[in-house]
Amino acid sequence: MTRATTRVGVGTRFRYDGETVEIVELVITMAGNEAVLKDGRGRLMRLPVKELLASERAQVIPDAPGPSGDDGQDLASVVLSQLSGGERTRVLERAAHVREVLTGYRSGFAELAAEGEPRREYEPERQLYDRYAAKAAELGIHSRTVQRWVQDYRRHGEAGLASAERASHPPLSKADERWVEIALEVMVEHTDQSRPSRTLVIERTRARVIARFGPDVVPQPSRATAFRILEDLERRHPLFRLSTKRNRDIADRPEGPYGKLRPTRPGEYLLMDTTRLDVFAFDPLTLKWVQAELSVGMDWYTRCITGIRLTPVSTKAVDVSAVLFQSFRPRPAGRDWPRHAVWPEHGIPRTVLVDVEGATGPGLASPPLVPETLVVDHGKVYVSEHLTSVCRRMGISIQPARLRTGRDKGPVERYFRTLREGLLQALPGYKGPDIHSRGESPEDDAFFFLDELEAIIREWTATVYHCRPHSGLVDPGLPGLRMSPAKMFEHGMARAGYIEVPRDRDLAFEFLRTEWRTIQHYGVEIGRRRYSGPGLPDPGIRSPYDGPVKNGWPFQVDPDDITRIYFRDSGHHWQTLTWEHAPSARMPLSEDALAFARKLAAVKYRYPDDRLAVADLLERWNLGLGTTLAERRMALRLSREQAAIDLPDTEQEAVVSLPSVREALGQDDRPAETDVQEPVADTGDDDEADLEDLAQESDFYADALEDV
Repeated sequence: MTRATTRVGVGTRFRYDGETVEIVELVITMAGNEAVLKDGRGRLMRLPVKELLASERAQVIPDAPGPSGDDGQDLASVVLSQLSGGERTRVLERAAHVREVLTGYRSGFAELAAEGEPRREYEPERQLYDRYAAKAAELGIHSRTVQRWVQDYRRHGEAGLASAERASHPPLSKADERWVEIALEVMVEHTDQSRPSRTLVIERTRARVIARFGPDVVPQPSRATAFRILEDLERRHPLFRLSTKRNRDIADRPEGPYGKLRPTRPGEYLLMDTTRLDVFAFDPLTLKWVQAELSVGMDWYTRCITGIRLTPVSTKAVDVSAVLFQSFRPRPAGRDWPRHAVWPEHGIPRTVLVDVEGATGPGLASPPLVPETLVVDHGKVYVSEHLTSVCRRMGISIQPARLRTGRDKGPVERYFRTLREGLLQALPGYKGPDIHSRGESPEDDAFFFLDELEAIIREWTATVYHCRPHSGLVDPGLPGLRMSPAKMFEHGMARAGYIEVPRDRDLAFEFLRTEWRTIQHYGVEIGRRRYSGPGLPDPGIRSPYDGPVKNGWPFQVDPDDITRIYFRDSGHHWQTLTWEHAPSARMPLSEDALAFARKLAAVKYRYPDDRLAVADLLERWNLGLGTTLAERRMALRLSREQAAIDLPDTEQEAVVSLPSVREALGQDDRPAETDVQEPVADTGDDDEADLEDLAQESDFYADALEDV
C-alpha cells in the first residue's frame, strides 16, 4: 500500500531552488536540528530541518509513489461518497477478501481475528499465488481479477476497489467541442426571445457549424445525442425548462462573485419600489373594476414597511414622496388593531425611560425612522426632480439599482410575493401574478374600493407581516434565533441607539413641488390659475431668492389639490393661498382634472373659463358620465378619502376653524343648545333628511351592483 508520508533522513532527496540535493548528515545543535545537503556538483550546504520542511523553496522527492495534490486522483472520501448503499457494501466486502488474501485475516490484523481465522488456504506461510488461486476459486472469478484487486487496494485502499466502470461519461465528452460551443451560442441568442423548441436549436446549430467550418469538417452528433447535449447545456444556460422570464433573470446574473449592501442599523438603507397590484379594485364612480399600483418603502435592516401608498392606474412623484414622508411621519394605527401591532410615538429624548406598555393613544401604524440612503430603480417617479430635491433637502442619498436587476431590491420584491401569497390571493378580485394564472373573469369579483384595499394591506402588514419570523433576519452572534421585523427593529434600536426624527410640524410642505413665480397686484398665477391670500409680500418688494425666475418667490404646490398653494412668509410661517375658482370646485381638484375640464369646455363653449370648465366637469361626474379612461383616472384620485400627504393646518385655517370665528361668519352648523341629552354615536352627519334619502336610494345601489 502507498504511504502518505516520506521518511526524512540521510539519503532523502529534495528539490531546493530548482536543484536536486540530498541529505548526507543530520546534526543536532543548540538551535535545533540541521541537515547537511549535497547537490549534484558535490557542493555542501547547511540548512535547518525546519526550513527545509516548511519553506516553499524546498520540496521532498519521495522514493515511492504516494498520494499527492497534483496526481489527478480524487480524494478517497469523494470516491466513496458517490457510491450507493449497495455499491458501498460490495466494496467493503471486496476489501475484506483482499485483506484475507494478504494477511489471512478479513480485518487485516491478527488481534481482531474472527473465529476460524486464518483458514488453511490463506495462511501467511503459503505462496501468494496460491492464495490468489484459492480466492478466485472461492468467488468464482479469474485469478487475474484478484491480482488487480490487490494492486488497486495497495495503491488507493478501499477507494481503489470502487468500480471505475460506474462513472458515466457525459454526452459532452463524446461530442465535438466546436459543435457544443455553437449550440450554446444559439441558446444564448434566444435569451430575450420567445422559447424555441429543441429541434429548432439543433437545426440552427448544424446549419451554423456547416457555414462556419464547412461540410464534413465537424462531426454532427445523432439526434438522440444532440438532445442529451442540450440537456447538459440547460444547466449552464436555462432555455427550455423554466419560464422565459426566469431564464432572462438567470442570464442577467453577474459572472463574478456576488456582492451586496450589508445594512448594520435601522434607517441605513430604505428600499422603495412600485408594483402593479394583483387584485382589481372597485371604481366608486362608475361601479367598475380598475387596476391599482402599490408603492412601499422598506427598511432593509429590519424588513419593516415604513410607508404604503395605493394609487389608481399609475403612480406619480407625489405618491412616492408620500411614501417617503410616512417614514418621517407614520400614519396612525387603527382603533381596533391589536396592541402588538401598534408602534409607540417617537420623539422621546434619549435620557427618558418610558413604559411603552402603559402608553395611551392610538399609536403609529409603522416604525418611524430617518432614512440615510434610498435604493430605488430607474422609474420616472423615482428619478424625478421632485423626489431628488426632497432627498437633497433632507440630506438623503439616492443609490439607483442596476437596470432590470430586481435582486438589487430583493427584500422588497420578496415582500410583494409574501403579500400576494398571504393576503391578496384570498381577496375577491384576485387576478394572479401573470396572464397564465388569471381566472375566467376576476374583474367581476372586484369588491373593495381603493381606500379600503389600502387599509386592508396596511393592517395586514402591521398585524401579520411585522410579527411573523423572517428567515432572512438573523444575528450572527445568535444564528438559531429567528426574529420578526418588529423584533429586529428592537434589536437594531438596542445596537445603534435611538433614531433621530425631525420634529418640525410643517415637514409635509417639504415634500410638495416647488414652483417659482412673481407676485403681481392680483396675487400669484400658476398654470393660468390665480391665487391670493394673506401673507403675500408687496409686489414692489424685491425677492431675496436667486431662483430660476427673475424676482421670483417659491410656492409649494400639491398636484392632487390645486385649489390652494402654500407660501412661507418672512416670519417663516406657512400661509395658504386659495384659487379664485376654488368655491366652484367644492372638492379637491387635480391638475389633470382641470386640464381635462378645460379641453371639454373649449369644445362646448365659445368663450370658456375655469369656472365653466369645473362646473361642467362636476356635472358630468355627478351624472355618472365619467366613462373614459382619463376621466376615470382623475375621478379615482379625487375619490380617495386620504390625501397623499397629510398637510398641517396653517395659521389661517386654524383661525377659521375656531368655533367663535365660524359662528361670527355664519358657518356654525352646530345644533342649538337644549337640555342635556345622552351622547349618541357619531354617524358622520346628523341630518335626518340625508339619512332618509340614503334609505330611499339603497334600492338604486343594490340594482347598480347587480348590473355590474
